[in-house]
Amino acid sequence: MAAAKKAVLGPLVGAVDQGTSSTRFLVFNSKTAELLSHHQVEIKQEFPREGWVEQDPKEILQSVYECIEKTCEKLGQLNIDISNIKAIGVSNQRETTVVWDKLTGEPLYNALAAPVSPGSSVPVAVVPSGSSVPAAGTSSVWLDLRTQSTVENLSKRIPGNNNFVKSLTGGLNGGVHCTDVTNASRTMLFNIHSLEWDKELCEFFGIPMEILPNVRSSSEIYGLMKISHSLKAGALEGVPISGCLGDQSAALVGQMCFQDGQAKNTYGTGCFLLCNTGRKCVFSEHGLLTTVAYKLGRDKPVYYALEGSVAIAGAVIRWLRDNLGIIKSSEEIEKLAKEVGTSYGCYFVPAFSGLYAPYWEPSARGIICGLTQFTNKCHIAFAALEAVCFQTREILDAMNRDCGIPLSHLQVDGGMTSNKILMQLQADILYIPVVKPSMPETTALGAAMAAGAAEGVGVWSLEPEDLSAVTMERFEPQINAEESEIRYSTWKKAVMKSIGWVTTQSPESVSFFFPLLYGAGSELAVLKLEFVILSPRLLGSQIEMPLCPALKFYISLFSTASINSKGDPSIFCSLPLGFFIVSSMVMLIGARYISGIP
Repeated sequence: MAAAKKAVLGPLVGAVDQGTSSTRFLVFNSKTAELLSHHQVEIKQEFPREGWVEQDPKEILQSVYECIEKTCEKLGQLNIDISNIKAIGVSNQRETTVVWDKLTGEPLYNALAAPVSPGSSVPVAVVPSGSSVPAAGTSSVWLDLRTQSTVENLSKRIPGNNNFVKSLTGGLNGGVHCTDVTNASRTMLFNIHSLEWDKELCEFFGIPMEILPNVRSSSEIYGLMKISHSLKAGALEGVPISGCLGDQSAALVGQMCFQDGQAKNTYGTGCFLLCNTGRKCVFSEHGLLTTVAYKLGRDKPVYYALEGSVAIAGAVIRWLRDNLGIIKSSEEIEKLAKEVGTSYGCYFVPAFSGLYAPYWEPSARGIICGLTQFTNKCHIAFAALEAVCFQTREILDAMNRDCGIPLSHLQVDGGMTSNKILMQLQADILYIPVVKPSMPETTALGAAMAAGAAEGVGVWSLEPEDLSAVTMERFEPQINAEESEIRYSTWKKAVMKSIGWVTTQSPESVSFFFPLLYGAGSELAVLKLEFVILSPRLLGSQIEMPLCPALKFYISLFSTASINSKGDPSIFCSLPLGFFIVSSMVMLIGARYISGIP
């Protein structure tokens, strides 16, 4: 029999969507925006220490290749000719940095992503040189907290106020080392007005400008696809890579939020609410970030956005599955929540990595409160979904205050939006309609739109009259405003309970001075003790006299003491205990020297 005739669908555009939890490759019809096929691979997250979150970039890169190959195979099974794929766009998780040797292409060391703080963000661009995102190396993802103390120390050096800081193309073998304006704007090294790396900021952080990638627009031809030798899908070799957007900017484009004041919320590992502010920068007074939304062409204007971030959204579902074993799959949480239809007064604040917007409170940690003997896993599942919605409400309130015009509805996307209980809860807690597109893959769609619209490709028109109409599902509030406010105010009480659980004081030498009498002449001297906060042992080499075992024991109490919210060892906050320890130290040391013991 003759081979089946390949379907002719017109120009197609592919999109790599590399997220925190998974990698996907999707192919769209550029004329209808219809999703034709895709493949997804879950990415492992490693937690080697408290507050550390890592991923293996070699695994990430291989997952991209695998997704491309599997998607092309699926298209073949559908009799769709993959030679019709005319361009490829890339959307990537932001603020996850990869560093590699420019000569060998091998990683230098674990790359770190500092915690985000208000008015700042962290590196996402690939460094030093090689290929465009994604690339090989070892990475630490945007949830990682290990550099929190570094951020705080740097913030002390900021002059004046915080406004100071407000590859798939072949890699080593002839690849292109570049990023786009949306990713560059998240590095704290980029001037979002001049759209160039900022010399003053690079000097402040000690970053050599020559190791940074070239910054391009979000829609232009950066290079041509070069396929891994392990792939069979060689037909994509030579296809232009012509779109690059940070994932949240890509979702803003995919939601077609091209007008000033339009906003979207993406529900993924975290939640990210972006509001297009047009061609002007709006600086937040309520804990939001000012960022570049997109620049869709070399000669096109840049558009800006206000952004609020929730660290833990879909990640809380994964935590219930992997850490507690309450559910076996992410889809089960909707079934559990539906069984009870309420949290029964249980509130879950998933501040696993501290609180992001609008609090920016790294000392917070996750809590579940309001528990009774009646509480079961269904109530906890419901509370977890509510937590995502309450956090979104806090960001939306801040955005409304900054923009001055309350949103009349919220456009949503992301994997969690398939959960109808979650979407209805969101409408109830916001007390405005929630609008969800029938095709939820808006992040990948945005990257595909940017790639297809690039000069030299021209298969996707971004003119308003040419944009395809999107079918929407609408969720209206089903509770009264008073009940919505009561639930929200109780959530705020729970949030306050989560703050101040840990300190982020850097492990620097801290000195305590104790007056004491010693020797036959009863001369006044000062014993200077220096040790590292939160270290279980005293740095004996820094002590100016030998110590007896009992005194070492007492000092160990100091060195392992918890720290209160003001940064002081809590053991000193109790006067009787403090006097007891100090007086005991005085007597021990005095007796030692009076007795003539060396």
